[in-house]
Amino acid sequence: MGDSLIPNNASMFDDVVVIIDNARDRAFRAVNRELNNMYWGIGEYVSHRVAEGGWGKSVVKAFSSFIQSRYVGIQGFSPQNIWRMKQFYETYNGNEKLSPLVREISWTNNVLIMMAAKTDEERDFYLALSVSVQSSRI
Repeated sequence: MGDSLIPNNASMFDDVVVIIDNARDRAFRAVNRELNNMYWGIGEYVSHRVAEGGWGKSVVKAFSSFIQSRYVGIQGFSPQNIWRMKQFYETYNGNEKLSPLVREISWTNNVLIMMAAKTDEERDFYLALSVSVQSSRI
């Protein structure tokens, strides 16, 4: 069989390639959104535990070790990243304008914006820019 079944003019399949690319992009966005929701939830949990006075650096480190031993090979749960999840939640919690936007971009972009932007206006600008760049890739 092999290559003899592939037509010389592959452009006749361009419509199917667009369907595949769009589905892959939607799947990536859905996974990204769920990861951000998970990080938000963990950030909220840690924020409440810290506020109650029960959690500090040693507990977060133990939590990180527990997650990494429970889910062997999982990434993104270093103590430093868990503190970032807390910061993520605390930075955007209650902000009805920005909190939906953070779910639309990658965790890496969220961390970069969170670390660099000091005001809600700056965050709004960079979040909107990131969302629009991602949307233009469809």
